[in-house]
Amino acid sequence: MLFLFKYIDDLIGKGFEWYVILELMWYASATNVAMALPLAVLLSSIMTFGSLGENYELVAIKSAGISLQKAMMPLLILIIGLSIGAFLFSDYMLPVANLKYGSLLYDVRNQKAAFLIEDGVFNSSIPGYSIRIEKKDPDGQTLYNVVIYEHGSNNGNTEVTMAKQGKMFRIDNDKTLVLKLKNGVRYSEQSDNKGSYDPREQFIRYRFKETEQKLDLSSFKMQRTDENLFKTSYGMLNLKQLQKNQDSTGRELNAAVKTTFTSIKNGIKFFDYHNYISKSEKSVLAKPYSSNILEHIPKPVRVTSTNSALMEVTNLSGSISNSGDVSDDLQSRIRRYIIEYHRKFTLSVSCLVLFSIGAPLGAIIRKGGLGLPVVMSIIFFLINHIISTIGEKFAREGDVSPIFGMWIAIIVLAPLGVFLTYKATVDSALFDVDYYKQAFLRLFKRKKAAA
Repeated sequence: MLFLFKYIDDLIGKGFEWYVILELMWYASATNVAMALPLAVLLSSIMTFGSLGENYELVAIKSAGISLQKAMMPLLILIIGLSIGAFLFSDYMLPVANLKYGSLLYDVRNQKAAFLIEDGVFNSSIPGYSIRIEKKDPDGQTLYNVVIYEHGSNNGNTEVTMAKQGKMFRIDNDKTLVLKLKNGVRYSEQSDNKGSYDPREQFIRYRFKETEQKLDLSSFKMQRTDENLFKTSYGMLNLKQLQKNQDSTGRELNAAVKTTFTSIKNGIKFFDYHNYISKSEKSVLAKPYSSNILEHIPKPVRVTSTNSALMEVTNLSGSISNSGDVSDDLQSRIRRYIIEYHRKFTLSVSCLVLFSIGAPLGAIIRKGGLGLPVVMSIIFFLINHIISTIGEKFAREGDVSPIFGMWIAIIVLAPLGVFLTYKATVDSALFDVDYYKQAFLRLFKRKKAAA
């Protein structure tokens, strides 16, 4: 639904075949596995153990001497297998799906809208032509009062065709639009010379009973872009490629920093004020001094030396600023590589963490079905999603370490899973409303008796 809401304007009115839209939605669904899989694990675990608790099957299991942790072990093994599969999916299949999805979406968004002539409106979607009709029959082919401006030579509307009636149809697998015009006139302006400027031009007019004009519609067919152009994007790389790109970018950063320091060092040495002082004064400047350095430079060259120094400082400042921008860009790329590298691991670990939350939570609330379990799963999933989104945002901007930003949701929710598992083991009434109601009534009666 998010995909349709976001890209519905890019899909409607462009004449796509049904399989193109289906292929795009298939790749989009693959990219949403990272969000859907942890939520599915959380919801299913809550519903499963909630149903067991609601039907008193957990009570029967515990009465047989089987602890909750032992009862969870088969499902835990299943979730571990699912987590391993999620890791393999994110490392091998997801980069390919992102590549297919990104390249196809780029072509879809850059595709022209389907050619459509409306009554009384100029249509300029065909390169080099502007077409207007006054009226069109319901059959979609018969046209009345047709006006065609040709401006393919970049000299304005030098050729105009007008016809009282016409017929429109397509040939060559919809690659060519044929306009059969009747009872019209054609105006053309042409230069009278070949080359040099001449204000005199030829004006040609001829009338016709019937003529045919063919327009190229190949630009309305979707052209697929080479997928190799998208392979350098962060989400389209596997672990080995991410590590390789991170190392190469790190070497570029080190080279840029080394170049910056070299330019600073050379810039400092560039201006040598010793050229403007005598040998006796050089010996004085060789020692520590506290006076103004300009006093040791002869007055005739003092202004020249000052301007030269100012120019060199300005150039050096600009060089440092440009080098800083390059370094910031390289550091941002390194952070993105690290983020995508750890994202493949956080998907698997988040499934385990959310299962450790969902299973004991279902045993505590003791409700199955799609009621309370859905509400609780959405709450905890939103907590996980919000924390991970904020952590990733801070990691991209460099406010926190990329590793910490990607694992902060796991760090926060893992202790919660341990706590809920402990509460479910001791049969805690953590989410029992009646328990809190009775506790409040007992407290109220105690205060009333004391009064």
